[in-house]
Parts: sequence; C-alpha cells; structure tokens
Amino acid sequence: METLLSSLALISCAVALVYAWRILNWVWLRPRKLEKILRQQGFKGNSYKLFFGDFNEMKTMTKEAKSKPMTFSHENCEQSFLWFGPRPAVIVLDPELIREILSKSYIFQKLGGNPITRMLARGIASYETDKWAKHRRLINPAFHVEKLKHMVPAFYLSCADMLSKWEKIVPSEGSCELDVWPYLQTLTSDAISRTAFGSSYEEGRRIFELQKEQAERIMEALRTVYIPGSRCD
Repeated sequence: METLLSSLALISCAVALVYAWRILNWVWLRPRKLEKILRQQGFKGNSYKLFFGDFNEMKTMTKEAKSKPMTFSHENCEQSFLWFGPRPAVIVLDPELIREILSKSYIFQKLGGNPITRMLARGIASYETDKWAKHRRLINPAFHVEKLKHMVPAFYLSCADMLSKWEKIVPSEGSCELDVWPYLQTLTSDAISRTAFGSSYEEGRRIFELQKEQAERIMEALRTVYIPGSRCD
C-alpha cells in the first residue's frame, strides 16, 4: 500500500513539474528568448512584462487618443514589436519583407487570439491558408469592376445624405468645428446596406448597432489576457 502511495505521489510530482515547466516557459522563458532574437534582428519595442505585455500601455494610449483631437504624424516608425500578453506581434514596414510574408501564408500566420475573440469574430479576416483562399474566391465576383460601377448611384445617395446633414449644421456664412467620425461610420453602414440589402441605414440601424457593440466586445477581449478556465467559454 505504501509503495502504491509513493508511486502515485511520485507521478503527481512529475506531472506537476512538467506543467510548472510549461507554464514557466509560456509566461517567461519563451517571451524573453523571442525578445532577444527580435532585438538582434534590429526590431525595437518595450521589454516584456509578465502576463500583460503592452496591454496597459495600449489602454492608456487608446484612452488618451480618444479624449482629444490629435495632429497628423508624418513620422515613419521603425521596425518594431509589441506584446499581446506573452506573444510578440511584429510591425514590418519593408515592402520586400511584407511581400515575402504574404506569399508564405502557411509559415507566417495570424495570432490565434483567445477563445472569446474567436467566438465573437468569425470571417475571412480570421481565416488562414486554404480556408482563406476558398472564401476569397467566393467573394471575388462581388468586387468586380463592372459590379462596382452599378453601386455608384447608391454611394452617391449615401454621400448626398451626409452632406445635407452637414449643410444644416454649418451656417451658410461661417464655419464650425465638426466631428466627422460618427458621420463617416453612418456613411459606411448606409452604403453597405443600400448596395447589399437595398435598404437604408435608418431601417437597419438596430443591426448595425449590434455589430458595433460586437466590435467593441472584440476589442475589449483583444486588450485582455486570457487565462484558461478563468471564465466560461
């Protein structure tokens, strides 16, 4: 009996050590190794922070950017990387490197994201390799030049509606400060619904509000660290 208990205890310790090593490698050793390799290749970025990476800095910068108007920046950032938790995302500006990456989709793939993001966001933007190619072929005919020409009247109506709203806001002789972002969102939604569904944006407002809420949930999930088992899937 004692031998059996000792064997079970030994096996449990071995399993615990294996999982402890995997966790240590996931949250610390592998990120630090990747950071060293990236810096050797000339990439710049923040030092890795345990678990959170650059999430806190990204939240702060996003909040600041949305709180006030920002001037245009003409500075080209160098090749850099940022941290999504323990995973680095590389920002590449060299056209040759970009071409090579895009031509090797089986080698260079998108960040997997957490399960909540995959549940909320499904579509061609999240697909890889053969699945992406299949869906790309399916939607290609919709963007043929001749079909796009037939959409011009719908685009014109959407733009005319937006400009008429601006004319009512801006005095006939004078000027005013206008936040155009909400109007551009409405313009996009209106153009899509006119061309794809034949209805106006006002009729499909509820659908687009739900899509906007879904996009906000996705961005919120992207800015958080997913810990397996910490929430219901």
